[in-house]
Amino acid sequence: MNLVFCVDACTQIGTGHLMRCLALAQAWQNTEKQAIFLMSNSVPALEQRLLSEGIKVVHLSVSWGSIEDARETASFARQLDANWLVADGYHFGAEYQRVIKDAGLSLLFIDDYAHADHYYADVVLNQNIYAHEGLYTSREPYTQLLLGVKYALLRREFWQWRGWKRETPTIARKILVTLGGSDPNNVTLKVIKALQLVELDALETVVVVGGSNPHDEQLQSASLDSRFPIHLKRNVTNMPELMAWADVAIAAGGSTSWELAFMGLPSIVLVLADNQRAIAQKLNEMGVSVHLGWHEDVSAAEIASAVAHLLRAAHTRVEMTRCGQELVDGEGSKRVLKYLEAKLLKLRLACQEDCRLLWEWSNDPEVRAVSFSTKLIPWEHHVQWFQSRLHCPTSIIYIGLDRNDVPIGQFRYELEGDKAIISISIDKKFRYQGYSIHLINLGCKKIFLNSNITIINAYAKPNNEISIKAFLKAGFKNMGKTKLGEHEVVYLIRYK
Repeated sequence: MNLVFCVDACTQIGTGHLMRCLALAQAWQNTEKQAIFLMSNSVPALEQRLLSEGIKVVHLSVSWGSIEDARETASFARQLDANWLVADGYHFGAEYQRVIKDAGLSLLFIDDYAHADHYYADVVLNQNIYAHEGLYTSREPYTQLLLGVKYALLRREFWQWRGWKRETPTIARKILVTLGGSDPNNVTLKVIKALQLVELDALETVVVVGGSNPHDEQLQSASLDSRFPIHLKRNVTNMPELMAWADVAIAAGGSTSWELAFMGLPSIVLVLADNQRAIAQKLNEMGVSVHLGWHEDVSAAEIASAVAHLLRAAHTRVEMTRCGQELVDGEGSKRVLKYLEAKLLKLRLACQEDCRLLWEWSNDPEVRAVSFSTKLIPWEHHVQWFQSRLHCPTSIIYIGLDRNDVPIGQFRYELEGDKAIISISIDKKFRYQGYSIHLINLGCKKIFLNSNITIINAYAKPNNEISIKAFLKAGFKNMGKTKLGEHEVVYLIRYK
């Protein structure tokens, strides 16, 4: 199955959009599926990187983000039998999303600051530390939000570094400079000059020069004139090794921030774009990095002073490492993939062969703890109950399956007129991964479509916060507490 990415990258926009999409594409490829990138601009170095990863690149000639673009993109995705379309860029607004959805495609929209007037996407991903639900009040009821750094997209080369422990020298001497893929204002040159003012012996610096950086000759000249070794690295694919080598980084406040935090590399941040300000400020407050401010407002002497202080402050660097690695765990791509794969979930009616499986699920300790009766269910009682429900016209039991047809959970409807009561349980191997939300949505749509049911009711113990939250995210409304027999319950409802 194919995953189509609509992403833009150039000297003015930068390469962060493309690189985080590459991270998601790599995770998708890891499940033996194909990724295709649609681009409007030609950036040879970046395209070569994508091609080297086995990713196909296609150029569209239409105006990027236009209605025409959306229609052509949708047509292209349908020809490829793509399950999902991923859009990442500031050109993609509300109408673009609407056209994609009207074409019957599933849409993941990667966003930074809620620039669209309305969100029609199935999923909106904002991996930034300042992301919150209030940014997306204008969205469709079905739109799910993945917010915060737990969804930070790290590329494949970082995956093997999970759990790595950094050693902190008393005096740091190895500096990594990485200021984005394009750096149109050549802030890298300013930093190189600032480092010449640092009064510390035996310094060594690696400067990462992005694939669309136009200042290669100036940087080369400045590195040759340096009083200590400066190594220029172009089109880097081993960034985690460089971050592990370095003691301190000087970086921009973009998506590289999550990579630096994951690697526990103490960083000094310069803001190169408006959308980096909030990231840099928040990471500074959390003790993950040092925020110097807007690059034009910071002098070379101020950069040098901040670097010199951090190189000598071992305790500060230890704390920055700890805070960074606690913030970013490197599992973001996996978490996002769960939502994409959930679109491939299926339902089937329960059959005779499911009797034991449902009994085992029902007697799981976590399930019994949140059930209205916490006692274990004897096998004989379960068989009798299952047979009665299997052949009852007012009872429907569905088994949820993943993309490999593996059972992941069950939900049951008890029907009465135009109303139904739903109950659900998930196999313990698949809990806490968002599957319950998707299964509830899938089951509700199915029961609304195939019956005269217009109202679905759900009841949960007040302490069953996980189930309550899942129902709310699946479109149910919390009607407050009520009585169900002798039990106090939270009553939830969803209308057709």
